[in-house]
Amino acid sequence: MSSSNSPLPQDDVAAIDALRDVYANLSQELGKIIVGQNEVIEQLCICLFARGHALLMGVPGLAKTLLVSRLAETMSLSFSRIQFTPDLMPMDITGTDILQELPGGKRAFEFAKGPVFANIVLADEINRAPAKTQAAMLEAMQEHKVTVAGRTYTLDQPFFVLATQNPIEQEGTYPLPEAQLDRFMFMIGVDYPSRDEELMIAKTTTGVALPRLGHVLDGERVIAFQDLVRRVPVPDHIYEFIVDLVRRTRPNGTDAPGWLKPLVGWGAGPRAVQYLVLGAKARAALNGSYMVRKEDVEAVVESVLRHRVMTTFTAESEGIDSKQVVKRLVTELSKEK
Repeated sequence: MSSSNSPLPQDDVAAIDALRDVYANLSQELGKIIVGQNEVIEQLCICLFARGHALLMGVPGLAKTLLVSRLAETMSLSFSRIQFTPDLMPMDITGTDILQELPGGKRAFEFAKGPVFANIVLADEINRAPAKTQAAMLEAMQEHKVTVAGRTYTLDQPFFVLATQNPIEQEGTYPLPEAQLDRFMFMIGVDYPSRDEELMIAKTTTGVALPRLGHVLDGERVIAFQDLVRRVPVPDHIYEFIVDLVRRTRPNGTDAPGWLKPLVGWGAGPRAVQYLVLGAKARAALNGSYMVRKEDVEAVVESVLRHRVMTTFTAESEGIDSKQVVKRLVTELSKEK
C-alpha cells in the first residue's frame, strides 16, 4: 500500500517507515549474536511494541536468556533476570522496606526496589515458584505497579515481561492456571536450530568474546512507537475475521464447528480478540504497512491462541494439540471469507 493511499496522517506514515527501519536494524544487531530464531525475534518485537507480555516455551540451552538480555541492550533499556525457585517470596520480586540509619542516630524504613523495577524483566522458569509469588509477578504485569506495606510504587516505562517455562522438567513445578496464562499476550515456542544454524552457533559463539551490539533506540522512542501501533487502522472485514475466529474456539458456543466440540474443553475469551488486533497492528507497522491485512493476523494467531484453547483428553489421545486446532480453524474461516 502506498503512503498516498493511507488513511493515516502523514506524520504517522513517516513514523511507520521509521519503525520499519528500526526493526530491520534491530534484527541485524541481534543477528550478530543470535543465530536463527528470526520468527522468535519478530514475535518478541510485536509483543513489545503492542505493550504485551510474552511466555517463552522451550527446552534449556536455546539462548532464551541471551536473546532477551541482548534485546534490552539494543534498546538501551534496563534489564533484570529473576530466577524463579520454590523458595522465592513475593518481596524478592517487588522489593521490601529496609531499616536505614539516618544522621543523628535516627532510623527509618526505606523502600529497596526489587528486580521487577526494570524495563525488560526475564522471569525465568516462572512455573517453579509457588502461586503467591507468581501472583505478585502477574499483578505487576497487569497493573504496572506494585504495593508493598500499603504503599504503591509505579514501575518504569516501558515495561515488558518475558517469562519462560521449561516443558520437560515438571517435577517440583507449579503450573500457571489458565486465568493467569491469559495475562500473557503471546506464548512463543522456541525450537531447536536447524543443522546449518547449529554449525553457525558452533563457529561463532565459541571464540574469545561475543560482539557488542549497537543501540538502536531508547525507551522514549519505544513508548512513542507503542502509541503509534495503536493508531494503525484495521478494516472492518479484519475485525470480523478476528471476532469470528475467536468465537469458533468456544466449544459451547453456537459458532463452534462440530469437529471442535469433542477436542476443546474451552476456548478463548475477549482478551484474545484484543490481542489479535493489537498483534496484527504491531506486525503491520514493523513491516512498514499502513493498514492491517489478513496475513498480519495469521502471523500472530498461533502465539495468541495456543495457550487460550484448552484441548481435552480426547484430543491428547489422538495426538491433537491446540496449535493444530487453531490452524484448522484459520484455514476453514479463510476459505469462507
